[in-house]
Amino acid sequence: MRIAALDGTTLARLLSAAVAAPSIHNTQPWRFRLDPETLTVEIRAATHRGLRHIDPTGRALHLSVGCAVLNLRVAVGHFGWEPVPRLLPRPDEPDLLATVRLGGTARTSSRTSLYDAVWRRHSSRFPFSERPLPAALLTELAEAAHEEGARLLHLSPGQADRVLRLTGEAEHRNVDDPDRAAESRHWVVKTDDSGLGIPPEVLGPQDFRDRIPMRDFGAHRHQNGLTARPFERRPSLAVLSTSHDRRADWLRAGQALERVLLIATTHGVQASLLHQALEWPDLREEIMAPADARPSHAQMVIRLGYGPEGSASPRSTKALLSPGNS
Repeated sequence: MRIAALDGTTLARLLSAAVAAPSIHNTQPWRFRLDPETLTVEIRAATHRGLRHIDPTGRALHLSVGCAVLNLRVAVGHFGWEPVPRLLPRPDEPDLLATVRLGGTARTSSRTSLYDAVWRRHSSRFPFSERPLPAALLTELAEAAHEEGARLLHLSPGQADRVLRLTGEAEHRNVDDPDRAAESRHWVVKTDDSGLGIPPEVLGPQDFRDRIPMRDFGAHRHQNGLTARPFERRPSLAVLSTSHDRRADWLRAGQALERVLLIATTHGVQASLLHQALEWPDLREEIMAPADARPSHAQMVIRLGYGPEGSASPRSTKALLSPGNS
């Protein structure tokens, strides 16, 4: 593939792909800087968009940025360069989470289908069908996570029930915690010029049979309440985990998560993320035991299935820093 010139249009396309990544509460906690001499894009944490109560350690922020890094890598490869990523490249700059250098000619063009999926991937908070996922697809998704240094474990029905109970417990705690409830409500916004937050129309319904504890972003303080609909009886759940639990592991987990979501999208599979139990240390520890005998740290619970596509949340266009500024 011939390498495109890195003009303003191409750079804008690369960054548009990066910011199309999912982020917790659509906070989009990233900002970008281009070093034109080395053709390196820096991805820094926008810490002012962090969730102080829901994500006090910044783990979910790092996962979100990791998703953006994967999208950027896919886009760089699509335009003909070989993406060369580095995580936490400068210990003396803790807000610099990753860099992606535009290297020589890409060795493969296999990322084209993933690039197309970048624009089609949206979280779907709607009910899915009872149609099971093919075993071959589950294997492909697990291999995708492994490629990024993470593990994807598809849960048995019994394991899924246990994780859903933990998620339900976490959701009750979140609703009862005034600080977390207020922080969650803060990010449910009508579409505005900021391009941040979650518009009410993309939230989807609640499960009136309480099989799947979907997050109530209004913390039970909606003016009219969310629509209630029956969800699937046996949801297909997978847990993404890492062997260690350091900042670099969180960034790897984010890249693994986004690769899994993009590949699922190419197969017409929808996904939503159940993060609530990961926000409470005691519940997070319980997610992996006894589901996985290996020492591991849960990073995300993913619900997968066939169903209606999700709606796109807005994206901010104010992510690129001027060259030379940090």
